[in-house]
Amino acid sequence: MKKRIVKDYDQLPEDVLADLKMKYPNGFSEHLIRFTNAQGKKVSALPFETEEVYYLVRMTEEEAIQIIEEDDDYDEFGNLSDDFTGADGLQGSDDEEEEDDRTVLPQDEEDDDDDDY
Repeated sequence: MKKRIVKDYDQLPEDVLADLKMKYPNGFSEHLIRFTNAQGKKVSALPFETEEVYYLVRMTEEEAIQIIEEDDDYDEFGNLSDDFTGADGLQGSDDEEEEDDRTVLPQDEEDDDDDDY
C-alpha cells in the first residue's frame, strides 16, 4: 500500500509540484476534496498520487485560486501555459523529500468521507 501524506502546497518538492501542475492543467479549485482530519476539523485538500505516495495537498478553495493566479506557469485564464516543461524540464530537482515536514496518515484509519475520494 502507498504511503499517505498530508502536506501544504508550499512544502512540496519541485518535481512533485511540476507533476501536480501537469495533472491539473486547468487549476486546482474544482478538484478539492473535503474531509475531517485527525483533530476532528473539516479541511479541504487536493488529491495527488505518485508511484510511491498518495498526497492530500492542504488548501482552501480561495488558496487554490490564489496559487494559480500568482503562478507564472498559468495564463490569465487559469490554464497551464503551453510552454510549461514539467518535471523533466526542472534543473536540479531532487527525488528525496525531507521527513520532518510531513504528516503521515495511518493506512488503516477509516474516514467518514472515504466515498468522496
